[in-house]
Amino acid sequence: MSDAEQPTAADVRAAAEAVKAALDRHLEAVERRAEGAGKDAGDGDSDGAVYSAFDELAAAGEAYDELLYETYDEVTPFEIPGGDSMPAYKGPEVPSALSVLIRRDYTVVHPQRLLSQAQRVTDLDPDSADEDTAAATSAGSSVPAALGVLFGEYEADEIATRHKEFGLEEGDSTLWVAAAEEPAEPGEWLTAPFEQADPERVICRFDVSSVFDEADIELDDEE
Repeated sequence: MSDAEQPTAADVRAAAEAVKAALDRHLEAVERRAEGAGKDAGDGDSDGAVYSAFDELAAAGEAYDELLYETYDEVTPFEIPGGDSMPAYKGPEVPSALSVLIRRDYTVVHPQRLLSQAQRVTDLDPDSADEDTAAATSAGSSVPAALGVLFGEYEADEIATRHKEFGLEEGDSTLWVAAAEEPAEPGEWLTAPFEQADPERVICRFDVSSVFDEADIELDDEE
């Protein structure tokens, strides 16, 4: 980045003031909706104001975080939700059903640890070995089989908590809470579970990524 493009201290201060103003607008919108909640009606305008204020706050926070890093090599302690990378919400005003879409990426950094953990699971569960002898036999020698054993044994949240034990390293993750008109029929979407993800129905989104901490260090070095 050239000297002419470097943000100034005044730019950072202005971005901080924009975050404060966005915080106030978001709180005011939430308070107005809460005050109207007892009026026995789902106020679409109030919901829209909250969603809009949420997006503005996310965008202001992201801009401030970027300027803070570029100027002072510091970051905020906040995880910024999707922000203006998502389109405006166009789902039902009062959702009667929700879909929670989660993606977590991992890198296999210690394959031997992964294989050992999977073999330990199969050794401790003889019944599992009887049900699928081939998978149990290869759990300690095949990474795909080991992953199948571990993700079959543990909930995804437990894998996320204990990933280092299994020789994995966390990458990016995202969680979308999407509105639906009505609950899906049992088995309806299982053949293509992520095909119908509609960004315009996402009520809120939460991302976790190293990009929030490292802010394009390699690009700065190249320039």
